[in-house]
Amino acid sequence: MILAVLIGLAAGVASGLFGIGGGVVIVPMLAFFMGYSTQQAAATSLAALLLPVGALGVYAYWRAGILPASHIMIALLIALGLMLGAFAGAKLAITLSNIWLSRAFAIFLVLIAIRMWVKAG
Repeated sequence: MILAVLIGLAAGVASGLFGIGGGVVIVPMLAFFMGYSTQQAAATSLAALLLPVGALGVYAYWRAGILPASHIMIALLIALGLMLGAFAGAKLAITLSNIWLSRAFAIFLVLIAIRMWVKAG
């Protein structure tokens, strides 16, 4: 139980800092530290995100004047896409073996890392 809270805390900090958390932080931590399959980790991550976990982070950005109302409307539209995309992605993930899903996830993370590295320099 404590490990689950610590994973959530790490994901929350990463979410507040970088706008990430679910796939990039929670899924690998559940797989590495709690022995979940990639499918189980993805499903658990989605379940955790059902609650308004970003509400306090959004509030902090809004209070600081960094998140104007016009951006909140964009965020709501993104949320609509996320709902539909999460459903489609989950349906696809269910059809894949754990090894292929894990490999696809690793490729996804490497591509993100390369893109961030190149863009930063």
